[in-house]
Amino acid sequence: MPESIVIYDTTLRDGAQTEGISFSTEDKLEILKKLDEFGISFVEGGWPGSNPKDDDFFRIAGTMDLKNTILTAFGSTGRHGIPANEDQNLKTLAECSAKWCCIFGKSWDFHVTDALCIPLEDNLKMIEDSVRFLKESGKHVMFDAEHFFDGYYANHDYAMNALKAAVEGGAEWLVLCDTNGGTMSENIASAVKDVALTFGVNVGIHCHNDSDLAVANSLVAVENGAMMIQGTINGIGERCGNANLCSVIADLALKLEYDIDVTDLTKLTDLSKFVGEVANTIPSPGLPFVGEKAFTHKGGMHVSALVKDPRTYEHVPPESVGNKRRVLVSDMAGRSSISEKLKEMGIAINDEESKEIIKKIKDLEAKGYQFEGADASFELLVRRLKGSLIPPFEVAGFRLSIDYVGNNQLVSEASIKVIDSKGNLEHTAADGDGPVNALDKALRKALSKFFPIMDDIRLTDYKVRVLDEKSATAASVRVLIRSTDGKNSWTTVGVSENVIEASLNALTDSIEYAILKDQETNNQGAD
Repeated sequence: MPESIVIYDTTLRDGAQTEGISFSTEDKLEILKKLDEFGISFVEGGWPGSNPKDDDFFRIAGTMDLKNTILTAFGSTGRHGIPANEDQNLKTLAECSAKWCCIFGKSWDFHVTDALCIPLEDNLKMIEDSVRFLKESGKHVMFDAEHFFDGYYANHDYAMNALKAAVEGGAEWLVLCDTNGGTMSENIASAVKDVALTFGVNVGIHCHNDSDLAVANSLVAVENGAMMIQGTINGIGERCGNANLCSVIADLALKLEYDIDVTDLTKLTDLSKFVGEVANTIPSPGLPFVGEKAFTHKGGMHVSALVKDPRTYEHVPPESVGNKRRVLVSDMAGRSSISEKLKEMGIAINDEESKEIIKKIKDLEAKGYQFEGADASFELLVRRLKGSLIPPFEVAGFRLSIDYVGNNQLVSEASIKVIDSKGNLEHTAADGDGPVNALDKALRKALSKFFPIMDDIRLTDYKVRVLDEKSATAASVRVLIRSTDGKNSWTTVGVSENVIEASLNALTDSIEYAILKDQETNNQGAD
């Protein structure tokens, strides 16, 4: 038996079956390196012979000097009626660079008779012969018992015989798969315990998340004898995904206090973000442990207690998994929320200033402002109320024109006047894809003469929310803008009955915030 719980990552194979995700060979190699650095015991690289990308991956990965990870190849048992030593898929597995192979086979009699359409005994022989062939070819073999739990409760004896066939063929791991993701935890527990007590072979678990139980079922399996958990980073995978290894790893280490082979648990959030970035997907902010919202607090009473002792509303320290605490500011905020948020920003306030800020926030949010998702606008608001902010520029006026030029085309143009803090005036114009884009371009163009940082700033997200649908076209709107300078990102907000004014307010806040931070950085450098 292993001395610790083994983590088996199938992000590169099962995770790649997620709708909208397509890993290149380079993507897979980069993720493999990251998983190896983190200390994942097994990484399933893909299915050799199934496509050119996986063939290239195993060719290159086989030459890598992996420090912690064992590269594993995935495949299936041989085809019916073809001897194992003549089956091309098995021969490709036997010849690939991976020392370990994980092959799946049917353990549910229904799948054998109605999907494969072959005799039940023939399937058992296919399992045993396939495992034996790979073993005799010099590979270590794991057997993924596909649909095991469905099969176990439909025909217990046949499901167990499928495992027996794998063991007799030489399998070193029996991995029990909840392939459809529909098994309840108590049924996982009893079946895993039965298998663990029946066979003298290591037992693993592979759960899908169709009932939102993949993590819970994986942990239940460990508590009942499983020594390996298969899953994916961020829980990506076909349909509803796989067991989320970020949650699994944190729960095993911090909750159940099992030994797991990871190098540094505080790198977990970074791993989650890295895989999301390479996969070109944004991990859900609500992911436990690693999500942006995992340690985010909004209610004033919560924050008040949190300041006294974080354990009041945090089940683990965010730093333990490499995450950080966030305090949101809203009309629900009290003094503790404000103080804690400003502490993050390095701004000190007294009690009177705190009361004034809270009153101002509640008044503005009653008009439709929302500061919990607009930290930059909140910081500017506080600095203005404290009188510590000198506006770097002022919009002295602007004009918008929209012309119809035929062929169903509209052309927008904005002209704008801005004055910097020294009284210098700049008047310029720009065309754009719509009035807001034209205004944005004209404003940046005008300010670039005074502030070089403007060349680095770009808008990455623009959202408009109608606040009172009953007022129809006269309704107030809230505009949220997310901007970046290539290193940091920030969000600002504007509200008005006029979408152009709301957009301009959010745009000017965004640029003013960027200039403020640039000036602070330059001043620190001068010191």
